[in-house]
Amino acid sequence: MGRLDGKVALVSGGARGLGGAMVEAFAAEGGRVVIGDVLTDRAEALAASLGYRVIATHLDVTSEDSWAAAIETTKRRFGKLNVLVNNAGIAAGAPLKDTTLESYRKVIDVNQIGVFLGMRSAIDPMIAAGGGSIINISSIDGIVGSPRIISYIASKFAVRGMTHAAGMELAPYNIRVNSIHPGFVHTELAATDTDRALVRKMIDAHAERLAPMGRTGEPAEIAKLAVFLASDDSSYCTGAEFVADGGAIAGQPAPGSPKPY
Repeated sequence: MGRLDGKVALVSGGARGLGGAMVEAFAAEGGRVVIGDVLTDRAEALAASLGYRVIATHLDVTSEDSWAAAIETTKRRFGKLNVLVNNAGIAAGAPLKDTTLESYRKVIDVNQIGVFLGMRSAIDPMIAAGGGSIINISSIDGIVGSPRIISYIASKFAVRGMTHAAGMELAPYNIRVNSIHPGFVHTELAATDTDRALVRKMIDAHAERLAPMGRTGEPAEIAKLAVFLASDDSSYCTGAEFVADGGAIAGQPAPGSPKPY
C-alpha cells in the first residue's frame, strides 16, 4: 500500500481490460487516477466504484484537442500529472493481402499516433511537476512477429522504438519512459467479433508458446508491473522494455519436452 501516494496518473483506455486493472491497482496504492476513454459510461462507472481518488474524462487518443482537454482536466482536478499510461489500443485481423488501407490506418492512428500524442502532451505538465513516468503499453507482438495482424504488429513495434527514443530525449527532464510487453492476456480488446475470434484462434494455435508457465496472464499481473514503473521503485529505469509473457518468447520448447500442467 502507498507506493503511489502523492502521484497523479492518467490512463488512456482505462475503462476496461488492462487499463481498468491498472486504474484499480494505482488507486489501491494511493494514487489519484484519471480514466481517459471513449467509453465514457464505463469509465464513469469504474471511477464511481473506486471513490474520490478516481475520475473519468472523455479521451480520443487520436485527437490533439482531446488530449489537451484530458490533461487540463487532470491538472484542474488533481493539480498535476506524474504518470501517463498509454494503454488505449485496438486490433484488426486479416491476411496481409486482405488488409485494407483504411483498416491499417485505423490501427496505426490509435496504437501509434495515440502514443505519440500522449507522450507529447505529457511533457510540459511533467516538467512542471518535477518529472514523471510515461508507460507505453506495447506487446510481445512488438518484439516478435505474428501472421495475420500486420497493422497491430507494426504499431506495437513502433511503440517499442518510440519508447527508446523518448526515454533518451526526456531523461534530462527527469521523465522516465518505458514500455510493457504483455503476452497472452485475455481482455476486452476494442475489436470486432471477427477480430476477437481470430485472436482467440491465434492464442490456441500458439498454446505451446505459453510454456513454460502453461497459462495465459491476468490483467492484474500486468497492472503490478505498471505500478512498479509508475512508482519511485523504478527510478533508474528508462528507455527500457519490460516483458510479462509467462516465458512465451524466451525460446521454443524442445521436441518431446513436457507439456504445461
